[in-house]
Amino acid sequence: MKWLLAVLVTVSAWSAESWPQFRGVNASGVSGSEHAPLRWNGEKGENVLWKTAIPGLGLSSPVVFGDRIYLTSAISADTSAKVKHGLYGTTESHADVSKHQWKVYAIDRKTGKIAWEQTAAEGLPKTKRHPKSTQANCTPATDGQFVVAYFGSEGLYVYTVDGKLQWKKDLGIVNAGWFFEPDYEWGAASSPIIHNGNVIVQVDRHKDSFIAAYRLKDGVEAWRTARAEIPTWGTPTIVESKSGVELVTNGTKAIRGYDPKTGKELWSVGPNSEITVTTPIFANDLIFVSNSYPPSQKTYAIKPGSTGDLSKETAAIAWSKPRGVYMPTPLAFQDQLYIIQNNGILNAYAAKTGDNVYQQRITQGGAYSASPIAAAGRLYLTSEDGDIHVIKAGSAYELLSTNPMGEVLMATPALADGVLYVRGMQNLFAIAEKR
Repeated sequence: MKWLLAVLVTVSAWSAESWPQFRGVNASGVSGSEHAPLRWNGEKGENVLWKTAIPGLGLSSPVVFGDRIYLTSAISADTSAKVKHGLYGTTESHADVSKHQWKVYAIDRKTGKIAWEQTAAEGLPKTKRHPKSTQANCTPATDGQFVVAYFGSEGLYVYTVDGKLQWKKDLGIVNAGWFFEPDYEWGAASSPIIHNGNVIVQVDRHKDSFIAAYRLKDGVEAWRTARAEIPTWGTPTIVESKSGVELVTNGTKAIRGYDPKTGKELWSVGPNSEITVTTPIFANDLIFVSNSYPPSQKTYAIKPGSTGDLSKETAAIAWSKPRGVYMPTPLAFQDQLYIIQNNGILNAYAAKTGDNVYQQRITQGGAYSASPIAAAGRLYLTSEDGDIHVIKAGSAYELLSTNPMGEVLMATPALADGVLYVRGMQNLFAIAEKR
């Protein structure tokens, strides 16, 4: 009986749903759970399993694997330093260049208690940040054995799940910022991903941009490919289709597909936006990439398995739209593609054809930076003002609930096994309804 109990406990632990990188498996933003929460109140504690204060500032998202949640933050010696949220535009950097600590946290999934924390780096920031940014924007990644944390100019760090530093690597100055004026630095945001025993990072900056894979166990460089790019902020995505496996990146000069084994470029399509923030996603046998900054502001639906320059290859583009989205990564769920604009306007398209399904404003005057996620036939839209709106997925817009959290929300939530993990500006929340 003791042997059987041990087996059952082990199976239960390993069968738990994971959310191992930015927006979950391959950045899909979709959880397979059938019991996602519908109503809660973070201010009053209704359906909040636990709430844990996270020191410092960070816009990285929580990732989930096994019984742990992993998260990063940057703690400034200037305790008055804040993040300015809302709808506004500025190119200037934030004035906070005081001493920082770059932190990695492991949090117990059941209790919310911090299991371990590590200081990856300490000192004066090598680059500045945008007022709407932090020094810890990049979401960590994990495979259940290792945890990868990327802090841009402060380096790439790999820990065991027990918190032991496995290796670290200096990738140089990642001065992601305004393409017209290099002195205006906005902070790195492209998150690392793990594939086939490697950690892959997209390092786009003013000069010498590249994408590279490093062996997860020891940091040995597996390959590196130069990129003719100015700064970008999107995360690369692994696409697994009938045509094979591709690594897809969003970029200022072009959207590109690579061979994830060798780093060889397979295809490209451009021109593209001069600022790219969103992450490519794959669903309904199409690769979706959307941008909303001149000169090109398109949303593309690209067929996987293509080769060469697709800019004039109309057969490789299933459909496109003349306008896209600036900050939140699109969401493909069931048979529709959802795009939430920074100003709270939600567009729904037929994923296969691009046909318009509906357009609806969620809120008046609110701002949206976090990317939408989905589960159990519902969409979860996170506003900077502190509300999470739950929308019924389908051909007609239906608002199911609006749930206040009581603090500014700019990070994309994680959702695993029916529990919603929400990073606010001060706290990490675990939310679930009793069942």
